[in-house]
Order: sequence, then structure tokens, then C-alpha cells
Amino acid sequence: MKQQRAVKVELYPTDEQRILIHKTFGCVRAVWNDMLGDEQEFYAAADKHFIPTPAKYKKKRPYLSEVDSLALCNAQLALKKAFKRFFKNPGHFGHPKFKTKKKAKKSYTTNCQYHVSGPTVYTAKDAIRLPKLGLVKANLYRQVSDGCDLRRRSCGVLKSATISETKSGRIFCALLYEFDAPVPKEVLPTLENSIGLDYSSPLFYVDHENRSPDKPRWFRKSEAKLAHEQRLLSHMKYGSKNYIRQLHKIEVLQERIANQRKDFAHKESRRIANAYGAVCVEDLDLQAMAQSLNLGKSTNDNGFGMFREFLKYKLEEQGKHLIKVDKWYPSSKTCHYCGGYYKDLQLGEEEWICPHCGKHILRNQNAGINIRREGIRQFYADRAVEPVTFGEGHVVTFFESHVAAS
Repeated sequence: MKQQRAVKVELYPTDEQRILIHKTFGCVRAVWNDMLGDEQEFYAAADKHFIPTPAKYKKKRPYLSEVDSLALCNAQLALKKAFKRFFKNPGHFGHPKFKTKKKAKKSYTTNCQYHVSGPTVYTAKDAIRLPKLGLVKANLYRQVSDGCDLRRRSCGVLKSATISETKSGRIFCALLYEFDAPVPKEVLPTLENSIGLDYSSPLFYVDHENRSPDKPRWFRKSEAKLAHEQRLLSHMKYGSKNYIRQLHKIEVLQERIANQRKDFAHKESRRIANAYGAVCVEDLDLQAMAQSLNLGKSTNDNGFGMFREFLKYKLEEQGKHLIKVDKWYPSSKTCHYCGGYYKDLQLGEEEWICPHCGKHILRNQNAGINIRREGIRQFYADRAVEPVTFGEGHVVTFFESHVAAS
């Protein structure tokens, strides 16, 4: 099975290389805007969609010849992909927009071409060779997979390299490799090897055994310092050297918070993916929750959506499953003992007594148990396995009843 894996390393370019990288960012943005403008004009005139090639604009913009031509071609492919997504699902993907110098993400992608003289992109001892840039000093500290070492250049086939710059000025290169990987054996979810996660704003999540991770509040810890630096920025003249220096301080601090959040999501998702055969979560719209429930800071600081995405690909690599339960499923209001529904449960109630069986219920643990059961039921229902009633009235799958009976 062909598998692709990317590894991101930091680059340390010289001043000349940094200038050329910034030129490439600007040229890619200019070509995107030109192609999008011509596409809109062509559609208005002929009622058809047509995206020209970047070669059309080299007479108009001679400086395009100074940068990597494959970066411009990939901008055209990205625009085509953006329109394809828009036509497929206009409600979810908006119409492609023009890119501004201030807000546009600084990145470009170049392909690795294999010639008789050798590949156009390759890794050396402590550097990466890139088109037009030559050898760029890099920190090659990562392994792409088992037996794949960047320093020894034994990582399968290098497909592309994406160069990007953060707001703080750090430049990274994401190397995309393709290699043959064995097809993982599918792991079927059971009650023993599955975990149910209930999203919790203050605790990140609570599982079916009432466990939650020791999650530090990165933004909350740095909030006072960030507010202080932003107050200092507000008293400085816009565009001055002091303003730029202070803005860089704020961007470094914000980037550090984002890196801490991402690091925690990677480590926690790896721990869960290695320990369980299936993970059941609710398919929540976290962006809508942050905007409607006055929980914007906490929800955005958690990074639970990013955590779910990391879980998904790490589970799939091992033949395991991430099961998303419908967001309208009443996991908190349904008693996991008797299956009774408590409609009067308020949002702030962490504990409640079931009016049907009298059991004492912990809200988050109860939701985790119900999410796990519903996830397993949903998994086998999608495979045309009929659910049966078992135990104290709750509906389970044939597979779950077989496990319980044995």
C-alpha cells in the first residue's frame, strides 16, 4: 500500500536565500490574483470557467522568471482545487478570494523532479537542496517512519517540498515522502478495546471511566503577559521601528502558545491511538460553540478539533477507527444504567439523580459511557448488523451482546 508521510524541518537560510524565498511568496500571490481575476472576467463574458497558465503573465511580470516555475504551477493547481471544492460544496467551502500581502499565508510548494543529473530536491547532511535556492541549512532531526532517516536519505520517494514562514519570521520546509507500507490489519471495536470521550471545556475531555488529561491552560497562563505586550503596542506609532519590534514580540508569544497546544494534541492523540482499538467522540461544531456559548477563549484554547484530526490519521495507520457520534445524540441526558431520559438537565449540572432508576449520575462520565455504546452500535449498524436489546433496557449491537454474554 502506498503511503505518504510529511516531515517538517526548520530552515536557516542566508540573507540572499531569505530574500529569494520572500520573492517567491510574492510571485505566487501575484499569479494567484491574476489567474483569479482573469477567471472571473472570462466567466462574466462567456459563462464558462477557465484558468490560464502562469506562463501567460511572464511578459506582464518579468520578475516571475527569477523564482521557481513549479511554485507558480502549483499555485494554478491550488486555484483549480479551490474552485472544485467550491462547486462541490458551496455551503462549506467559500468562493476563492484574492490574497493580500498582509493577511495571506506565506508559503509555496515545489515538486521534486528526477533527472539524469539527480533530483531537484534532496537532503544532505545538514541541509536541503531546493530549486533556485541551492543548499539551505536545515535541522534534520526527524524520522519519517521506522527505518527512514533524513540524514541517510533512506525515506522512499520524495514527492514535494512546501516552504512556509510563520508570523515570527521562522521558515520551515515540509518534505512529503511516499513509500510502500503494509496494509494494517483492521481492529474491530469492542467494549474492552474502545474508549468514549466527552468534550469538556475546562478539562479537555472526560472518558467513560471519568478520567481526564492533565491539560495546562496555555493561553490562560500567558494571557496577562500577552495583554501587557499588546498595551505597549497600542501606545507606539504605527510602522515605526519600535512598533515592528514590539509586534514581533507578540507574534513570538502567540506562536509559542500555538506550538504548546499542538504539541499536547500530538502527544495525547498518540497515547490514545496506541492504547485503544477505537475512539468514539461527538461530532461537535466547535466553532459554533465558541461563538454562541460565551466559551470562545476556552474552546479555542483547547484545540479539541485539531486533536480529533490527529486521532483520525493515527488510528487509521494502525487499522483502527475514529467513530463520530451525531452531535444531537443526548449523551448527557440519557442514564447509562436504565436508558431513561432526563429532559430537565441543565448545562451547569455536573451530577444528577436519575428519575427513573434513582442512580447517582456523573454528567461527563455518563456521557462518555453513552458515546462509547452509541459509537459501537453505529459502527456495526453501518455494516448491516441488526441491533438487539440487552441488559437493562439499553440498545446495543449484536457484537456487544455477544461479548457481554461470553
